[in-house]
Amino acid sequence: MKDLPPSPPRAADVLAARLYDAGCRLAFGMPGGEVLTLVDALERAGIRFVLCKHENAAAFMAEGAWHRTGAPGILVATVGPGALNGVNAVANAHQDRVPMIVLAGCVDADEVQTYTHQVLDQTQVFRPITKATFTLNTGAAHVIADKAVGIALEGRPGPVHIDVPITVAVTPVSPGIPCRRTTATATVPAPAVLDAMRAELARAKRPILIVGVDALNQGFDTQRTDMADQLRQFAETFNVPVITTYKAKGLLPEDHALALGGAGLSPKADKILLPMVQRADLIIGLGYDPIEMRTGWRDFYFPGIQTMIDITAEPNHHYMHQASMNVVGDCAETLAAMAQGVTPQPTWTEGEIPAAKADLTRAFPADEAWGPAAIIDTCRTTLPRNTLATADSGAHRILLSQMWECYEPRGLMQSSALCTMGCAIPLAMGAKVADPDRPVVSFSGDAGFLMVAGELSTAAELGLNTIFVVFVDASLALIELKQRQRQLTNAGVDFAKHDFAAMGRAFGGAGHTVTSRAELQAALEAAQTATTFTVIAAVIDRGAYDGRI
Repeated sequence: MKDLPPSPPRAADVLAARLYDAGCRLAFGMPGGEVLTLVDALERAGIRFVLCKHENAAAFMAEGAWHRTGAPGILVATVGPGALNGVNAVANAHQDRVPMIVLAGCVDADEVQTYTHQVLDQTQVFRPITKATFTLNTGAAHVIADKAVGIALEGRPGPVHIDVPITVAVTPVSPGIPCRRTTATATVPAPAVLDAMRAELARAKRPILIVGVDALNQGFDTQRTDMADQLRQFAETFNVPVITTYKAKGLLPEDHALALGGAGLSPKADKILLPMVQRADLIIGLGYDPIEMRTGWRDFYFPGIQTMIDITAEPNHHYMHQASMNVVGDCAETLAAMAQGVTPQPTWTEGEIPAAKADLTRAFPADEAWGPAAIIDTCRTTLPRNTLATADSGAHRILLSQMWECYEPRGLMQSSALCTMGCAIPLAMGAKVADPDRPVVSFSGDAGFLMVAGELSTAAELGLNTIFVVFVDASLALIELKQRQRQLTNAGVDFAKHDFAAMGRAFGGAGHTVTSRAELQAALEAAQTATTFTVIAAVIDRGAYDGRI
């Protein structure tokens, strides 16, 4: 704790102390008068408040910090327009399974009866896009704080909203005994279910793993078996190829012989991966949450001919597919238990795994002289192996998610369920604030960059040396491509070219415009030794993604 709160503590102090105990050390937002007590309480508790320029970006910064720390992200927003500005990123946290505490100021309940300025029912706004919503009160401040942390982190993680009335925040509360709930322990299936799972594994000739965000998130809990280690051991023991969703990239290092990379968005990749899945006789969905996937992954296997075992954090209510066996439990522990007593046998004996990897390499060639693939390849080969990357939504994300190899979990952060634009820059900033010693690069389309360009001032104020790469083609490239594919008239997808490098310099960073691999490599090398952030505007032709994604 940084500073002792007033004695007795205010309701805001109780909430801040619980968040500190949950590991939170950073909060992001834009304050108004209604949340000044909250900001004071967070700072006193030892949680640094980072001033941002827009609440939507602040929430993505909070997510970026969570990816590095495992503690829930914190968004602070003032009443009315401040809270509503964060709605997009809160909805993203809900769909992308991100634990986030959304602290919003609100007008006191008695004031609402005779006062209407900036007053709206914020709990009704946030209810459908959060796991839970509360209004803080003095009598149950300890309970609400503890519930919020538990709900945000347990099961499938997600955001929890807390309205904090102005006078409640400053009202002293009885210290009492903090209400703390014991965290639920990891579970594995009952013996009879495990026996059936082991029998399927024992007779499988072509088993395959599809690994998703549940497995990624469960790997944050240090009390459980390390997810990445368990996945590698299982895959190597039984020679099981591993496909991941985009969120789960890197759980098995993607230069591993059994790693087949990410699936679910690129038609070119799915044309290779789906037939292989449909050749499997045993499909293991390890934490596989199909919220990231597209329609081609609806009912993607043949029940009755193939067996699918789902191991997930929550029951299947999505109906994107139905597994032969559904297990709700801990991914790592269940995978380890499933392997016990099963003798490995030869699998995929006709060279299918290396053939699939070779097909993927050919599908996404890295040898073009210049263009989006050349940009990604140059960045991956020039930047250190441990570089953390973020990707905005757009055509570049589809290509990047196939070509950017990840060697650890969360090596590539993106909005892959809601797929919202404007996330890459703040995600990178949040990760860099939380883990300043790691190199961090973001990849944005020019439209996504323009949505959050003002946060470059935040990067300068924080002294971040993050690298921001922008694909510049003056077009909503993915939407323009779809427009042409439907033979529609060009409308609403093109815009003017702008000097993004100059924007970087104007906000206090470095800026480079590049049109070749050599220029890009030089800019990347300079950025790695810079003391401020760097914007690299990589200019490409319109239509450069045609045939590549």
